[in-house]
Amino acid sequence: MSSKICKVFLIMLPRSISNSFLISLAAFCLIFSADVSSTETLTAKNAEIIPPNMDSRPRPKIALVLSGGGARGFAHIGVLRVLKELRVPVDMIVGTSMGAVLGGAYAAGRSVEELAQIVSSTSWDSVLADRPARDVLDFRRREEDLLLPSRIEFAVTKSGASLPPSAAGNAALEQALTRLLPNGMRNEPVDQLPLPFRSVASDLVTGELVELGDTPLFLTLRASLAVPGVFAPVRINQRLVVDGGLVRNLPIELAHKMGADIVIAVNVGTPLAEERELGSAISVAQQMLQILTEQNVQRSLKELRSQDILIAPNLNGISFLDFSEHHRAIEAGEFATHLLTAQLSKLGISETAYAALELSRVSTAPAPNLALPLAKIEVQGTNYINPATLIAQSGLKVGDVVSEDNIRLASSKLYGRGDLDHVEAEIEDHDGQRSVMIKANEANWGRNRLRVGLELVSNFNDSNRFSLGAMHIASSLNDWGGELRTVAKIGSQGQLGTQLFQPLGAGSDWYLAPSIQYGASSLDLYEDGRKKQRIAYKTSSATFAAGRQLGNWGDIRIGIDRRLTNVNAEIPEAPELAARVFFNTQFLNFRVDTLDSLAFPTRGQLLDIELAHLRTKEVTEPSLLTFSMRAMSAFQTGNWAGHIYGEWAKSQRGDAPLQLGGFLRLSGTPVDSLSNNTIALGRVVIARRIGSMPTALGGSIRTGFSAELGAGFSADESVKFSKIKQSGSAFISLDTRFGPLYFGAGATRGIGSSLYLFLGPSW
Repeated sequence: MSSKICKVFLIMLPRSISNSFLISLAAFCLIFSADVSSTETLTAKNAEIIPPNMDSRPRPKIALVLSGGGARGFAHIGVLRVLKELRVPVDMIVGTSMGAVLGGAYAAGRSVEELAQIVSSTSWDSVLADRPARDVLDFRRREEDLLLPSRIEFAVTKSGASLPPSAAGNAALEQALTRLLPNGMRNEPVDQLPLPFRSVASDLVTGELVELGDTPLFLTLRASLAVPGVFAPVRINQRLVVDGGLVRNLPIELAHKMGADIVIAVNVGTPLAEERELGSAISVAQQMLQILTEQNVQRSLKELRSQDILIAPNLNGISFLDFSEHHRAIEAGEFATHLLTAQLSKLGISETAYAALELSRVSTAPAPNLALPLAKIEVQGTNYINPATLIAQSGLKVGDVVSEDNIRLASSKLYGRGDLDHVEAEIEDHDGQRSVMIKANEANWGRNRLRVGLELVSNFNDSNRFSLGAMHIASSLNDWGGELRTVAKIGSQGQLGTQLFQPLGAGSDWYLAPSIQYGASSLDLYEDGRKKQRIAYKTSSATFAAGRQLGNWGDIRIGIDRRLTNVNAEIPEAPELAARVFFNTQFLNFRVDTLDSLAFPTRGQLLDIELAHLRTKEVTEPSLLTFSMRAMSAFQTGNWAGHIYGEWAKSQRGDAPLQLGGFLRLSGTPVDSLSNNTIALGRVVIARRIGSMPTALGGSIRTGFSAELGAGFSADESVKFSKIKQSGSAFISLDTRFGPLYFGAGATRGIGSSLYLFLGPSW
């Protein structure tokens, strides 16, 4: 009778009562009843009384294994979101490449919602760019774009010329990784994260698998994501490592090694391309890498046991580099995980238990990002660059009160120099003060760079210009950061010149810039819109300038230019018109350049103002004043972008230093056909982004149009609206590695129309 009373009492108890209490009470009933047959009955009924999720046995350890797959890896966020809905506990994470990046951030305390928000707000075009955004480059580096718009560069060493080690730069990638990690977790050792985490990389020299278990979290993620050919390799513990996908893209065995009882593996690897897609050398090379990756994935899949679960999202149509498709990838991960709800639900735990696990994962982050006074700043790792220069260019000063974010932002500015391939700031706090060690790794290709370019302008009629150009930059020539820049061009325009840029101190904004140059070109003269004559010019010049850089956004300089020009009439020949003219010019120049792109700017401004005083060698010839100004402001709204541009030039006598005619300069008017004492031009350009080129070839593709107004006025002529010419154009633009490429058609009211091919020169 007593055993029946105990059974009834047990059944009436709330099901939320603890498992251990139920077992203890059952044991008490057994002893109290002293009935063997009753004991057997109670034992048989116990499984029905205690709910499955109240089992006294310890639950299995669950490992989440996330594969690499580039942009396809964003599906992991969708998987994590559904696992959270089903309250499936994750006791450890193992990842490769993008799987390591997202898995590491999650293990460090990021929520699923935070991961999705950061991924959607990141500019992935910038991450995949071959260099930092143009508006964060040093002003000298932006100036190079105006001299030779191409971005095809080689390293010049004793062994010859070679390409940089990666197609994309490091700066934007490392900034994106820093944003992805919780505050203060960047340098946290991997083996001390709230949630056990491991990732793998590949030794680029030996081909061996490298397990990243005790390295700082940021360096671990950076190494695992070093996709060969896309991002530069990373050196860890004297080993040069790259993306782990080459040797283990789905490291299931590592999860077993860490003690996992159940593995949830997520495979987002890129499938092999079909034969019809293998039509180029690049596609064949990609297929070879995918074969290697797929082979090691198949070996890893054989490590799955009967209790393990495989999730394989359908990511058709999303390639390795389709980072703009992150929303589709996340949705695919959610959908694939929901299909396995029946299996995954069995692993779910109570709301209380899951909340406790989540709290332990996200609540162990370090203290907030406090601002402390800087006591010491040091630089480590440079060979040719003066450490004092880097400290000055970072903007950090002893005594400043700065946060860790301030320090990271300041050190990342050094990427704008163009000769560093890795910058890391180590921060140490002691007694309320902060010390910073900037570890700067000089790029092997950065000290001697050779840029080559192609320039082509054609109206498919009588105006065709073509030139090949090369520019060599030798930097860090001395402790003050001297730099020698040489530019050469052959073709319709010949040029050979070199300039020494010498700062007046380590990191000083003040500089001297002597230069010499030789050039040969021709100019067509027009009368009433018709070509009248072609004049050839050969010019030798020597310039001495002094100036000051205004941060990384502008420059002001003053100088003297001595120039000898030989002039000849080529078509028709007229030997009697040959002349030899000597000019002595004093000039003042002010420039601002914050444009993000030369191909098609979407933000920033451009301003170039120059006042020049010219005097010839002839005593009878009076001196001459000229003035020119160019101004541009770029804008963007969604997929639409454009700019507003204005230009004004005036000469005291004769023609102004600027001419009109050609694409976007009164489109439909013959190139450089409109000159006068005063020149004025205004235009509005707007275009919509319709696609993008492969990362290795360039950037965005746009289609748009322009509206232009311009005219020339003589010295004794007042400005009349009736003289202002109205023009417009429609075009397709491509941001190529050779520079901006435009295909367009333009027309000028009352003059005519023309087609244009425009590669390389800036507008």
